[in-house]
Amino acid sequence: MEKIQWKVDGMDCNNCALTIRRYLEKEGRTDVRVNFATGDVSFDQHTGLKTDSLVKGIQDLGYTVTGTAIAKPDKVSKPWLSTHLQRFWFCLPFTAILMLHMIPGLHIHWLMNPWLQLALTLPVYIAGMQFFGRSAWKSLRNGLPNMNVLIAIGATASFVYSLYGTLTNQAADYMFYETTATILTLVFLGNYLEEASVASTQRALKKLVSTQKVMANMIAYDDQHQEQVFAVESEQLRPGDLILIRTGEQVPADCKILWGEAEVNESILTGESEPLHKKGKDLLIGGSVLVNGTVKAYVTAAGKDTVLAGIVNLVKQAQGEKPPVQQLADKISAIFVPVVLGIAAVTLAINWIVLKEFTPSLMRSIAVLVIACPCAMGIATPAAIAVGLGRAARSGILFRNATSLELFKNISQVVFDKTGTITTGQFEVAQWKVMSSDLTEAAFQRIAYSLEKYSSHPIARSIVRNWKVNDDIRWKSIEEIKGKGMKGEDKEGNLYWAGSYETAKAYTTDETHNVYIVRNNELIGWIDVKDEIRPEARAVIHYLHSKNIKTILLSGDRQHKVKALADELGIAEVLAQQTPEQKLEVIARLSAAQPTVMVGDGINDAPALARATIGISLSDASQLAMQTAQVVLMNNGLKHLPLALGLGKHTFITIRQNLFWAFAYNIVAIPIAALGLLKPGFAALVMGLSDVVLAINSGRLYVKKVDR
Repeated sequence: MEKIQWKVDGMDCNNCALTIRRYLEKEGRTDVRVNFATGDVSFDQHTGLKTDSLVKGIQDLGYTVTGTAIAKPDKVSKPWLSTHLQRFWFCLPFTAILMLHMIPGLHIHWLMNPWLQLALTLPVYIAGMQFFGRSAWKSLRNGLPNMNVLIAIGATASFVYSLYGTLTNQAADYMFYETTATILTLVFLGNYLEEASVASTQRALKKLVSTQKVMANMIAYDDQHQEQVFAVESEQLRPGDLILIRTGEQVPADCKILWGEAEVNESILTGESEPLHKKGKDLLIGGSVLVNGTVKAYVTAAGKDTVLAGIVNLVKQAQGEKPPVQQLADKISAIFVPVVLGIAAVTLAINWIVLKEFTPSLMRSIAVLVIACPCAMGIATPAAIAVGLGRAARSGILFRNATSLELFKNISQVVFDKTGTITTGQFEVAQWKVMSSDLTEAAFQRIAYSLEKYSSHPIARSIVRNWKVNDDIRWKSIEEIKGKGMKGEDKEGNLYWAGSYETAKAYTTDETHNVYIVRNNELIGWIDVKDEIRPEARAVIHYLHSKNIKTILLSGDRQHKVKALADELGIAEVLAQQTPEQKLEVIARLSAAQPTVMVGDGINDAPALARATIGISLSDASQLAMQTAQVVLMNNGLKHLPLALGLGKHTFITIRQNLFWAFAYNIVAIPIAALGLLKPGFAALVMGLSDVVLAINSGRLYVKKVDR
């Protein structure tokens, strides 16, 4: 399977997204995600299948596909009246003149001429039908009528009604040109406000995208082997290219340092503004900034293969998904326009019967058409998801999908893995004992260091880091025995071991220590190490307990060590000495009983993370694609766990609030319009502002305190 990603222009509302999604699914494509707010379309298809027929099919539906080898975007300026703001400013002068006679105390007799009003209305009507009429026809042709059908019918009804009066010399009873102009002008204004509001919900993601394109200093060598530095766009870099990065410059691509040291701000990815010290062989992530220092590096990944590009793509894909709570709204949205047309017809008929006058009945019917807003139901979820996931990405939290957001509302327990999650995974020497009377502590440490320096085991590396000496033993031979430890022989023929209890069980029955040092079949000492607790772990556990969320420590380590750590942190329940298979069974059982979060390192705990209600992984950014968790904390720590849980919960709360507003607005507004309490022009303005309310409510997620 291959992932196809497109940009599609011409989507006006959620029904447009539904039309494209249905078409792609009908053509056999899977995992189809369409985001009408951003124009992003992605889907999976079997490798080797051509997409030219799909592009033509989407174009036949009335949309334009860009960003593919088949349909590349033309680099030409857009024509006049191609945006809602331009259409609004074009229509406003004509509409303003038509509305002058409605100002109290202002009587302009010549403005009451029906032919003059027709001349002023005609440009507005043509501009309106150029957009609303085309969009309405396109949606009707595709079998999924959108909001523009209502606007086009409402505006056309008042225009034709007025035109009939003009042509039959009955203008006094049939003149409602200002209604046509007002509807179209104010809906253009409303659409612009909606467009701007929805676009504002994408600002966090746009900041991430903007950091992908910068200038880079590329290093090359001339025929005299002299170093030359010249500027290139970051998009032109390729793996293996050499680059120079100076103080204050942004890292243009993922790379590894060859020369130099620097302080690097990686807040674009981790949300942490504290600079990190980087030196030779360290990795730099594209998008980070050198606060101080100069380095030369070679590119390891560029363009769409960088960590930042992967994050942006995952966030976009997540924004294209819809939680189950949105599915009802989509079903209603699909039948909304025909239902409203029916309500408008019934409104016209009943009011005509009751009032016995056609004109006011028609105005009420038009008001029903204009005030109805299916778009509110369409953007309720995308707007909230865009803000919530965008803020999360800027804070170093990556939601890999949006469908899990609904699961956050009832989380009642969090299960933590021990090593690398609650602890840093960086072992420290805790205590040791010299058991041979002819050895000093310094000599014992020298033996341990000299043996363990040749091992790659994490415990051995911690001993080497803590007990570094300059006069280490020069071994005649040394080797690492799998499952036991290091075995070395010095030039005098003395045989040494540094390893697990397996190497010393013939000399002691105490199996509680981590490393045993044996010389010539004599136990000369032991070493215990401890895994350092993450500094933020206590605060995170305390936060969870304050929210009445149960915490559980799950580990494959020995019972007494896991229990000691749990007691230190205040975790009541401990499950120790668990194999990966047993961890999976435990998480399955806990998740079946109540909603459960599993927090792990994302690699060893992958099965358990996948089985949990919500899996949260701590991961290096370069391992992002391998994670099975729904949420990834990019800063390699637990600090943002409360924020991740809070954003997930409050994003879902915002979705529910938006959907409530969308349904409540239509349920209340349509009857009010049917009863004649709203003029069509004012109804058009109210309809436009209804979407702005959703965007404002969604925007609260940017600043809302969600981790309290």
